[in-house]
Amino acid sequence: MFRELEKQNAHKELERIFKEMLPAAGLPERPAQLELSKRMLATMLENHIALCEAGTGIGKTYAYLAAALVFNKYRRLAGLPDKPICISTCSIALQEAIVKEYLPTLNRALLKGGLIDKPAMAVVRKGKQHYVCDARLTRRLQCVNLEKKNPQNMAALQEMQKRLDMDGSAHRLSRFDKRQICVPRVCDCRRKNCRYLNFLDSCYSEKYLIQICNHNLLLADAIHRRTGKRPVLPDFCCVIMDEVHKLPDTAREMFGYTLSAADIEELGEMLFEEGYTLAAEDLAGGASKLLAMLDKPWDETVELKDFLKPLAKMASRLKVIKRQLQGLLHRGSRDRLAELANICDWLLSGPKQQLLYTAEAAGGGIKLGISPLNVGWLLGYRLWSRQQPFVLTSGTLSVAGDFSRFREYAGLLQRYRVKEFVAELPFDYERNCLLYLPVKALDYKSANYFDELLSEVTQLIEAACGHALILFNSYADLSEIKEKLLAGKWNYPLYSMGRGTVQTSDNFKARPGGVLLAAGAAWEGMDFPGDCVSLLIIPRLPFPLPDAKSEQEREEYASLSEFIQAAVVPEMQIKLRQGFGRAIRTEADTCVIAILDERAARENGRYREAMQRALPKMPVTGSLADVEAFIRAVKSESYFKEAASCECEK
Repeated sequence: MFRELEKQNAHKELERIFKEMLPAAGLPERPAQLELSKRMLATMLENHIALCEAGTGIGKTYAYLAAALVFNKYRRLAGLPDKPICISTCSIALQEAIVKEYLPTLNRALLKGGLIDKPAMAVVRKGKQHYVCDARLTRRLQCVNLEKKNPQNMAALQEMQKRLDMDGSAHRLSRFDKRQICVPRVCDCRRKNCRYLNFLDSCYSEKYLIQICNHNLLLADAIHRRTGKRPVLPDFCCVIMDEVHKLPDTAREMFGYTLSAADIEELGEMLFEEGYTLAAEDLAGGASKLLAMLDKPWDETVELKDFLKPLAKMASRLKVIKRQLQGLLHRGSRDRLAELANICDWLLSGPKQQLLYTAEAAGGGIKLGISPLNVGWLLGYRLWSRQQPFVLTSGTLSVAGDFSRFREYAGLLQRYRVKEFVAELPFDYERNCLLYLPVKALDYKSANYFDELLSEVTQLIEAACGHALILFNSYADLSEIKEKLLAGKWNYPLYSMGRGTVQTSDNFKARPGGVLLAAGAAWEGMDFPGDCVSLLIIPRLPFPLPDAKSEQEREEYASLSEFIQAAVVPEMQIKLRQGFGRAIRTEADTCVIAILDERAARENGRYREAMQRALPKMPVTGSLADVEAFIRAVKSESYFKEAASCECEK
């Protein structure tokens, strides 16, 4: 597609960006970042699939954005048709940062350097359920009882007359109102002044070079294309997938079916809107117990079998409603009723070669799911078979440089176009980090485990003068230690991060010197800048809990030990690295990492070597005095004053 001279010129321009233009804009020059961006650009120019592992501090966002802009320029010079570039991520925060921070900074630098003549524009794409339907909003406002409606909810509804995207509004919409005013699944709107259709038209124009979406929407588009439906997204010249380590799990959801409380409530509202009040009430009665169970918080111990009896009761009601209203419902309601009835049947029958599971629903609570056992071949069929370049990047794709685990899950083992690259981390871990492994390792099976853990944790926190993050594998362990900490004498602000409590993280950052107890999503994706986390405590190695997926995978191995080494240990290592990434975010960060699990702390511990392979090389100690000496050597005087005047929050 591109001549060798064109490729050389493209790479020279990329070097100018990272060696001249971005440093002139105040960004540090990072050789590892330039090398990563070169690999990404080569992938685009040569129509390959790249697996690029780039940990915290590399600057992979600027790396792929710069490569994308240079690639677009050379496509134009080669006379190729204009096509946008897709960036797919999992994080809303990252999507917003690309639009509001990364791309504007890069645009300014490249415009000043004369590399581009106009700024590249980006738009965030979402599913229909995130956007306002003008017709439904008008009907909803007409039906609202102003005297009974919560003033804040009313303000949120009125705000939607000026907003298309329901996310990020000043007033928070209720879940019910969101379902009432969002663009429906089946939209036959032909209104010329429809804001949603006008937005879609602009997305298909040449206005936006970069279209940003999540993995779900990208896969929905792939499904539409392979099944002959209208594409959700335009044709792209290149696809960049950040946070791609989550792609297999997203594919499992997208290539299967899920059932949540929101799905059931939505169907009830659709029946009510069409005037079938008795059917809506019949559904609510038949699903009441199931809804109560689905509204409870999810954790890894929740099993699908616990839902089968109330699920069967609702399924029988759905069949009756479907039979009674056959031929009477509008297409959208009819299709949704049939879909939920089928999902219930599949969940109850447990067909072969399908995975039955539970997971956390988008709005909290529990969802039940069914998906193919092997999503890799589906990803290959729907995505990788396209003759276009793919750049797949994340901070955790390999284990000690071995990508085979991710390639197997993602359907990339047999793909000849795949190139692998691990970016060299820029941090001086041997100088800025200290790994603490206690001399007296803690036995999780001991009756005194939590008392011993409390003693170890409090001594570590005193040695580090607060500024600590403790990452747990379960909320139960978190709660146990929280109660013990609160019951004793305590000198530091204590924060406990439950499910969906993002505000707790913000409070912890705002009051340096505190201690944050966290689990679940806190293992990855959360940024704790500066000295906020100068002590990271990991009581237990983050082995995945057994679930339906692992039970099915276990059958593929000849023995349990082989399964543990080939599948379970790599999963633990990846999550351990993700947790470690909460501690060191910039070249200036310094931190003590304390791993208290006896299986890693003991010299001959079963998983000590696996733990060491997962982490970068750094000094190791078993002495609390060494921890205190390290902190006092690397921290400024202000560090030790930050928590002195804080009172513990109880």
